Amino acid sequence: MEIEVKLRLQNQETHKTLKTLLNPHHTKTHNQHNHFFDTVSNHLSTHRAVLRLRLYTNPPPSKPTCILSLKSKPILQNGVSRVQEDEEEIDPDEAQRVLSDPTRLRTHLGSSRIMTRVKNEYLGGNDDVGQFVCLGGFKNLRNVYEWKDLVLEVDETSYEFGTLYEVECESVEPEKAKGLIEGFLKENGVEYEYSVMSKFAIFRSGKLP
Repeated sequence: MEIEVKLRLQNQETHKTLKTLLNPHHTKTHNQHNHFFDTVSNHLSTHRAVLRLRLYTNPPPSKPTCILSLKSKPILQNGVSRVQEDEEEIDPDEAQRVLSDPTRLRTHLGSSRIMTRVKNEYLGGNDDVGQFVCLGGFKNLRNVYEWKDLVLEVDETSYEFGTLYEVECESVEPEKAKGLIEGFLKENGVEYEYSVMSKFAIFRSGKLP
């Protein structure tokens, strides 16, 4: 279970202000490209599951360059997101081949842990069900900060229809973390609101909330 505090920042200026305030605590920056997949018959979307391929174009040495993930059973309430998440590193060259030909995902139904889960949990255990397609995706520039024993991720997410600015924080004590972050934002006049949709849900809706 991934539990995150998710707060939406008002605009680009607010985003810039927060980055300036947190700059002494900056540890790294990730340039992420997110791509999403489903079958032609929407086997995953029908069950509110998300299959994502994330590529890092400038990863630090300790970070894998390509991650395949499966998210399911999402709940987002009062700025706290809870979702079942499974991640698996995959070969970057194979990731590029999958992006060129999404049907290649079927060849991994028995070898990849996540794709085996997809087959068993969403395709009825049948290798021949559905053709995989790419739904598209978006870019995300993530600045990471270590602040008050928390890891804050300040995101600039670029969609074709606009840009979203958020601050996220994964924590086993989300209400405590949310209180600390909200106090800091209010103290410094940084306008925010609780996120009401996941980045993927916004992408599928085609407009900013």
